Amino acid sequence: MKPASPRLFVLAPLGLLALLGACAPATRVTLLPQASGTPSAVEVSTGQGSRLIDQPYQVANVSRRGEVSQDSTTADRVREAYPRLLALQPGAPERFVLEFEPGTSQLTAESQAQLDTILAQARARAGGEIVVTGHTDRQGSLEANDTLSLERARAVRALLIDRGFAAERIEAVGRGEREPVVPTDDEVAEPRNRRAEIVVR
Repeated sequence: MKPASPRLFVLAPLGLLALLGACAPATRVTLLPQASGTPSAVEVSTGQGSRLIDQPYQVANVSRRGEVSQDSTTADRVREAYPRLLALQPGAPERFVLEFEPGTSQLTAESQAQLDTILAQARARAGGEIVVTGHTDRQGSLEANDTLSLERARAVRALLIDRGFAAERIEAVGRGEREPVVPTDDEVAEPRNRRAEIVVR
């Protein structure tokens, strides 16, 4: 699985030129904001030049001769001009946090109870995918925590597969103690850092 790519529209000319007139660009790329607020960018290149668009609602226009120019639009204009395209966008990713018993890859009872909700959300999406990222607190060595975080992610993945979700649509990764929710000193037990973050997209 790859990270989510920037949200953009690429508008080709077939039928669009008849609507927009002879001066319309052959291709128009409009960068949309990420639902998460994460910055994104796309470079539009041809043999005649290139433009980097890196702000929401910036537009790169490519002429029939391959020349690239830059413009901008607004959310209202995009909604008005392309309602059917916007309707095809996938929903924003949903996020869940599961917690573990200390030093193990065993979910707490409260977290086990969330698995059915996670599966229901993933199954409600066309082509839904699940990314499981395991984490630890700062007890133990960095190497041991790297191993434990991956074990946690794989354990959650296995539970989801056991409940009938397609294995090829679940990715498991470990981040060790590197991304704490609650920063602590070394060797401090912090239950909120012993977690798996689930992204359903």
